[in-house]
Amino acid sequence: MEILVISISEWVGYLAMATVLISFLMKSVIKLRIVNSIGCLFFVIYGFMLQPFSKPIIITNSIIFAINIYYLFFKKN
Repeated sequence: MEILVISISEWVGYLAMATVLISFLMKSVIKLRIVNSIGCLFFVIYGFMLQPFSKPIIITNSIIFAINIYYLFFKKN
């Protein structure tokens, strides 16, 4: 019988994945951007926890986070 052990970095990755997926269930675009930003931050942390660092995960989610922040705070309709 094999015991399933999940590392801390995997838990962070699963949390990031769940947060981003949940963000797409939001009806409000503002709530979507807030929850998605949190998920992106978790993905950036996850990218740094991987050895070696996962540059594609870090770069992509950093850019998405910046876009969300731009639309939340600087782009007013």
